[in-house]
Amino acid sequence: MKSFFCIIFSVCSLTSVAQTQIPDNVRNLRAYIDRDMPKTIRVCKNDTLGNFALPYPFSVPCIVNGFQNLFYWDTYFTNVGLLLDGNIEQAKNNIDNILAMIDRFGYMPNATNEGMLNRSQPPYASMMVREVYELTHDKIWLSYACKILEKEYKFWMTERITSNGLNRYSNHADKSSLMSFYYYVAGRLGLNPNECNNDEERLAVASHFLAEAESGWDFNPRFDSRCEDFNPIDLNANLYAYEHNFAYFYKETGIGEYKKWVKAASRRKTLMDKLCLNPEDMLYYDYDYIHNRRSPILSAAIFNTLFVRLAGKKQARAIYRNLGKLECANGVAACADGERIRVYQWDYPNGWAALNYLAIKGLDNYGYKEASYRIAKKYVLSMADIYKRTGNLWEKYNAVSGDIDVKDEYTMPGAFMGWTAGVYIFAFDYCYK
Repeated sequence: MKSFFCIIFSVCSLTSVAQTQIPDNVRNLRAYIDRDMPKTIRVCKNDTLGNFALPYPFSVPCIVNGFQNLFYWDTYFTNVGLLLDGNIEQAKNNIDNILAMIDRFGYMPNATNEGMLNRSQPPYASMMVREVYELTHDKIWLSYACKILEKEYKFWMTERITSNGLNRYSNHADKSSLMSFYYYVAGRLGLNPNECNNDEERLAVASHFLAEAESGWDFNPRFDSRCEDFNPIDLNANLYAYEHNFAYFYKETGIGEYKKWVKAASRRKTLMDKLCLNPEDMLYYDYDYIHNRRSPILSAAIFNTLFVRLAGKKQARAIYRNLGKLECANGVAACADGERIRVYQWDYPNGWAALNYLAIKGLDNYGYKEASYRIAKKYVLSMADIYKRTGNLWEKYNAVSGDIDVKDEYTMPGAFMGWTAGVYIFAFDYCYK
């Protein structure tokens, strides 16, 4: 898996681009991010009030209020922007904090908050390590990181493995936490909490929903409210990247056997092509291993297969040909449009920074640069327009209307930076470098 720095060879500043090429609102948002993103750095040296101690300053998604912890997969996309802006120190601080959490718990929790200790999130630590290493070439640090990444990989391969050899999302919450989460989700999604006949049913439903929280896509139509019953394509694609990265890391350091990791990645691709790939449309879908069938929901998680270079040329071409099902007027929607039994925030028409990044980067990996540029431009212009009208960035947006009239499950915090800003920096450089 190649770093995104293969796409962008140098960090572009506003002064390196002719000002006439950049619309005023696009330039103004870039300046706002440059000025205010440093305001999202926090320090927490001791465990206190439910928050875990971290050895280094860390990035949080919001400038004020809102999300004030280090979140797992959010941080990868924040780091994308930090690295492109040349802030290697803070990007490394972020991944070193994540490594410290993995070393402490055996996995990276959803966030550095005790209430989120009962689950992880989509694994991106390996990718963060690789992108920092490719800039620092610090093999001593890489050797240290590898030992901890193997701890995390073991977590996924023991606590989150299924009988078919692919992985799933789950949780390790006690009954009390599950029952509390059940009533929380019922309120968040507008469900009738009395639909379940007894506590046993409530606990089972809550366990699936908590697994969906671990997926980062809380909540979505992909898993039919049975997340633990599925092998998600994005999770397994990311673990494929871990396996390839381990092979690369151990070649670099010379301290481990790299061939076994090449074999592990090959085995995972074979399983995904067998179980998740629909031979009719050549697209990947989450696999329901309980009922031995693929989910009918086409989602932007498919871009992870391009991001990590798991998809073959035929599969990549099929994704490109079906872009119209996910690409909207203002970027990529979480899922293709369709009938649903309830409203989800990780669904059409909502767009998310992370999904736009994965689409841009993934399509570029396979040479579909015109499509990558088109999506990047849509993301840049929509974020700039939203900032112009609201004075803020936001956690998500409407990829159809280009506004913040989103399907919501909670009130979005303002003063957001995080992955929205990180991906904006990436897309800005992609369009205007």
